[in-house]
Amino acid sequence: MITLTLLHPLQPVAVQTWPFESKSVIRIGRSTDNDVILYSAVVSRHHVELRQKGKGGGWEIVSLGANGTYIDGKRISEVPVVDGTIIRLASSGPKIKIEIDEETLKGKYKGSSAKRNFAQKALVDQELKETLVDAEGMEEK
Repeated sequence: MITLTLLHPLQPVAVQTWPFESKSVIRIGRSTDNDVILYSAVVSRHHVELRQKGKGGGWEIVSLGANGTYIDGKRISEVPVVDGTIIRLASSGPKIKIEIDEETLKGKYKGSSAKRNFAQKALVDQELKETLVDAEGMEEK
């Protein structure tokens, strides 16, 4: 199972969540034929896809949008998903957190998921704090 969570732009809280159990491709974008539809001018009609590699395998992020998809401020084209990854659609667009359930992870990363999850969650928490600080700084200007 994979769960996508739209994060609030200014606070470290979830705005909306989409769980997927049996899909091997999850499409995200502005078009109504996507699995996750985001109404933002910077999001392309077909912006990004999450693709499962083989039955029970890992997932990968494939950027399709003209404005790009970003992880930690770096533009990506195709990267593997790590539990807790936060992607940003366009440099100033919505943020989506990707969570993969433990059973899916076991098939790909036997034994290492606990350490990685702890480290990744710390990075996610730090990014949310930085976003909050950036947003507070913007409000003061």
